[in-house]
Amino acid sequence: MRRTPIVLALLGALAITGCSSSGGQNAQSVQPSSAAAPASGGGAGFAVITHGAPGDSFWDVVKNGAEAAGKQYGVKVTYQGDGDPAKQSQLIDQAVSTKVDGIVVSMANPDALKEAIGKAVAAKIPVVTINSGADSSKAFGAITHVGQSEDVAGRGAGEQLKAAGVTKLLCVIHEAGNVGLDQRCKGAEETLGGTVERLQVDVSNLADVTSKVTAKLQSDKQVNGVLALNPAIAVAARDAIKDSGSQAKLGTFDLSGDVVTAIKDGEILFAVDQQQYLQGYLPITFLNLYKANLNTVGGGLPVNTGPGFVTKDNAEQVAKLAEAGTR
Repeated sequence: MRRTPIVLALLGALAITGCSSSGGQNAQSVQPSSAAAPASGGGAGFAVITHGAPGDSFWDVVKNGAEAAGKQYGVKVTYQGDGDPAKQSQLIDQAVSTKVDGIVVSMANPDALKEAIGKAVAAKIPVVTINSGADSSKAFGAITHVGQSEDVAGRGAGEQLKAAGVTKLLCVIHEAGNVGLDQRCKGAEETLGGTVERLQVDVSNLADVTSKVTAKLQSDKQVNGVLALNPAIAVAARDAIKDSGSQAKLGTFDLSGDVVTAIKDGEILFAVDQQQYLQGYLPITFLNLYKANLNTVGGGLPVNTGPGFVTKDNAEQVAKLAEAGTR
């Protein structure tokens, strides 16, 4: 929920720049909105390519942020998402071939995207990575990474669950090969002080997710906590807890309208909020500044958008923002 100092400073700088008059001392300061237009001779704006499928509640908010930034700065933004890393690589190659001015990419499977991102960097196209793959971002040549530290977020979730009395936790992984999800489970394991068991499920089959979590809770009565790593999985896990008659405490990563409602109703303890709107908005802002003024952000370190926590105390406020598509 908190904004990092670097983000606040950047947004403040943008506000000052936007208010400069043509005749004042700031007359020669950079104006991103006018400088962001695609370069003449083939520029095509910015491409956002994620591993989130269209219609996913989390990634729709990322898309909203990217498109809002594009509208603000007067630059074309195209958003495409595909959970298949091979297809994601193809989308990156297509963006390179159209000579876009910059690429934003999430790296759930960094190794599978390394070659495609390398082609973009070789073509002098600036790349900003988001969400997953922070550890590989700099090595791959990206100018910065925007997201949250999954290890830190996992540790925070573990602390919350420990405080709620959880001693044996089921960590539900919904995407095979997603390095960020495993980092979340590892982080929770570090701070929980109890046992963490992983359960692999398929996010595309939520009925089966509910069935598998129900079966696990019924077969192992010692499991008294569940950590979901996705809003849809959280709702499925909530239903599983009800179906099994378990008293397990439930926490989740990321927000949706259903998750916020469940938090208000006391069915979910908390949601780790990585503020995904910023993961769409800030990369377009950074690429816009890079194109206009060769600015880079982060000094080689990721720009953190989280973790924050949505609990019963602040869920009502967040619910209103979620309805507007920004949380």
